[in-house]
Amino acid sequence: METERICVIGIVQGVGFRPFVSRLAHSCHIRGTVCNKGSYVEIIIQGSKSAKEQFVNYLPRKAPARSAIFKIMTEQTDLPPFPDFSIIESAAEEGDVFVSPDIAICDDCKKELFDPQNRRYLHPFINCTACGPRMTILDAMPYDRERTSMAEFPMCSRCEYEYTHRETRRYDAQPVCCPDCGPEVYILDSTKRGREAIVAARRALSSGRIVAVKGIGGYHLCCDAFQDDTVQRLRRLKHRPAKPFAVMIKDLAAVRRHCHVPKGAEPVLDGHEKPIVLLEKRPGSTLAPSLAPQNPFLGIMLPYTPLHLLLFTYDDGLEMPEALVMTSANTSGAPICHDEEEARQELKGMCDAILSHNRRIRLRADDSVVDWYGGSPYMIRRSRGYAPLPFFYGREKGTVLALGGELKNCFCLARDRLYYLSPYVGDMADVRTVQALRDGISRMKTLLGIEPSCVACDLHPRYNTTAVAQEMGLPVIPVQHHFAHILSCMAENDWEQPVLGVAFDGTGYGTDGTVWGGEILLCDGHEFCRSASIAPFWQRGGDAAAREGWRIAVSLIASLYRQTDEAAAVIDALHLCSREERQMQFFMAQQGLNSVVSTSAGRLFDGVSAILGLARQSSFEGEAAMQLQFAARRWMKRHEPVGKDPVPPQKENGRWILPTGELVRYMAEEKLAGRNQDFLAYAFHEQLARQISGACLQLSQETGVKTVALSGGVFQNTLLLSLCEQALKQAGLMVLRHHLVPPNDGGIALGQAVYAMANQNR
Repeated sequence: METERICVIGIVQGVGFRPFVSRLAHSCHIRGTVCNKGSYVEIIIQGSKSAKEQFVNYLPRKAPARSAIFKIMTEQTDLPPFPDFSIIESAAEEGDVFVSPDIAICDDCKKELFDPQNRRYLHPFINCTACGPRMTILDAMPYDRERTSMAEFPMCSRCEYEYTHRETRRYDAQPVCCPDCGPEVYILDSTKRGREAIVAARRALSSGRIVAVKGIGGYHLCCDAFQDDTVQRLRRLKHRPAKPFAVMIKDLAAVRRHCHVPKGAEPVLDGHEKPIVLLEKRPGSTLAPSLAPQNPFLGIMLPYTPLHLLLFTYDDGLEMPEALVMTSANTSGAPICHDEEEARQELKGMCDAILSHNRRIRLRADDSVVDWYGGSPYMIRRSRGYAPLPFFYGREKGTVLALGGELKNCFCLARDRLYYLSPYVGDMADVRTVQALRDGISRMKTLLGIEPSCVACDLHPRYNTTAVAQEMGLPVIPVQHHFAHILSCMAENDWEQPVLGVAFDGTGYGTDGTVWGGEILLCDGHEFCRSASIAPFWQRGGDAAAREGWRIAVSLIASLYRQTDEAAAVIDALHLCSREERQMQFFMAQQGLNSVVSTSAGRLFDGVSAILGLARQSSFEGEAAMQLQFAARRWMKRHEPVGKDPVPPQKENGRWILPTGELVRYMAEEKLAGRNQDFLAYAFHEQLARQISGACLQLSQETGVKTVALSGGVFQNTLLLSLCEQALKQAGLMVLRHHLVPPNDGGIALGQAVYAMANQNR
C-alpha cells in the first residue's frame, strides 16, 4: 500500500491542529498517524488515491482559524498498514519552531462559561483547542500537556474522555480541565477560595477598592473605571501621576458607548489577540477623567480570559461597573509581577486584595498595545497575542541573540531567516527587569531550540543590556541605535535594498559620542552613513533634561540669540522657568557642565511643547510630545490642512542639516506674538515633515535611492507619520513604515539581530 508522509511547517502547535487532522482523516477514510515533531507536524496517511487527494486538498483549506501553514512537504514512504488513524506521542526534532501565542477565550467557551447546564459553568479556566494559554504555560516543545504548567493538574475521567475522543471539542486540547481537576482561584493569604474568592473580588471592586488579579502572563491592578477617587488613589499608590491607565470594558456595545471605534477596528478589539487599542473618547463618556488626564484617547481592551469575564458577570447578584482599570501590576520600572512571591513583595501596598490562582506562569507576557493608523493596527507594544510569532527576512544562515534597547526592552532570537521577537520585558534601569531579561532569554532559548553563536547589543557602553551581552561568553556585536531602528523597519517590510532611513527618537548613542535622535541615514544591511540630521543643540542637565522639556527650550532659545540678555528676555516672556533656573542653565553653558551635543528629535518635541506652554515637563516618557500632538489635532479638527513644498536642508561639515533651529525661532516668536498654540503645534508638525521630505529628496537626488524607511519612537506620533508619508510620496519617494513591529525601542532587537546575522562572520 502506498503511504505518504506529510510535513506541515508553521503555527501548527497549540492551535488544535492535530485533532483537526485526526477528524479530517476520519472523514476522508484515511488511516495513519499525526504527531508533533517540535518544529513541524508529521502526518502519515494511507488510503485510496482519491481519499488521499481529498485529504491533501482539504488540509490547508480547512485548517483551524488560529493556525498558519507556511509550507507543506509531501513524500512517498514505505510503511506497514495502519488499522486506523491516531494521534501518537510527540518527539522533538531540530528545525524551525513556531510557538503559538496565548489565545483569548473563544465564543464557544464563552457560551459554555455562562450556560448553567454546562459542567464548566463559571469555571475560571475553561479552554479548548481554539483558545487559552499557550506560550505563557509552556516549558518546552513539542506542545504537549506534560511540558506545560498544566502537568501539575491530572485530568479527571470526564476531561480525559474529552481529551481522547475525536468527537469532542476538547480532543487533544492540552490545557483541558474542569472544576474537578483544574487550577483554583483564591484570595492570596486568606481562606477564600473558588466561588467565594471571585465574589469577594467583585464585591471589593464594586465598592471602590483595588484588587490585583492574576491573568495569563502576569498580574493586573484593577479597580472601577468610573470612580475617579479610586482611580486617583491607584495613581498615588502606583506613583503614576499622569500616564494613561488601560481600561477593560465588558463588551463591544459598552466600548461604543464610551469611545469612537474606527472602521475595521472591531475585529481587532474582539479578535483572538485582544490587544489594548487606543481609541478616542466620546464627549459624553462618564468614565473617570483621571484614567487619561489631558488625553483624548483611552487604551481599551475586551476581556480575554474566563476570569476577566467573571469579574464582570457572575451569579452573585452584585452590580458591577462595565469598565475596569486593568493596568500592569508592577512598581515603577519593574517588570510585570508573574508569581505570588513577587505579588506579595510588590503589590501588597498597592491594592486591597490579590485574586490569584495556582496555574504557574512560565514566561511573562504583558498586554499588547496598538494604535489605529491607515485602517489597520499600528503596534506600540508587541507582547501577548503576538509574541513570539517570527518574522521572515534575508537569506543569511546562523543563530544570533539580540538584546534590544534599554527602554521598552524586547529581545530577539534568530535562526537563519526566522526572527523571534520576545514579549515585552520593560525598562532596563531596574535590576529586576534585567533579571527578567535573563530569565526570558533562557526560557525562549529552550522553547525555540536556539543556541546563539553571537550576541548583538546597543552601541552604548554603559547600558545594562551591554553588560548582559558581555557576561554571556559569546562574541559581542554592537549595533548603533538608529541603524537598528531602520533595519527593523526594513526587515518587517522584507526590504533588502538600500534605503534612506529617517530615525527620529529620544536618545541614541552616536558613533561620535554625542546624543543622536533626529537622523537620516543611508543604509543597507551591512553599514550606514549619517547623511543628515536635525540642527544640533546643547542638552544640559543630564537625565533631568529628558524629563524637563523647559531645559531643552532654554538651550534652544539661547542658541538663537547672540546676546544673553536678549535670550533671557525671550525665556522669561515665555515663562519657561524661574530666574534662578535660567541663571543655572546659563552657568552650565558658560562652564560646559553636564552638557552634551544632541540631535534628539524627542527632546526637540519636548522643548517646543514647553515653548508653546503645553507641557513644561513630563512625568512619563513622551508626555510633553503627546500634548504637542493633541494640540495639533485640535487645530486640525477645525481647519483644513494645506500641503506645502519640501523645505531644503543646508550642508554643514559634510552633513545635511534640517533647519529646525529656524523652526524653533518661529515657534517662540509667534507664541510671543499671541498666535494660537494649537495652530503653532500643527505648524510645527507640518513644517518638520516638510523638512524631512526636503532632506530625503536632496539625498535621493544625490544617491539614486528612492525608498525611505520611517522608524524611531517619535513615529508613534501618527500625525507626524501621516504628514511625512504624504510629503515623501508627493516628492515621488516610496515609503516603508512599521505595522506590527513597534517603531519605538520595542522593535530595535529585530534590527540588531538582522545586523548580527549579516555581519557575524565579518
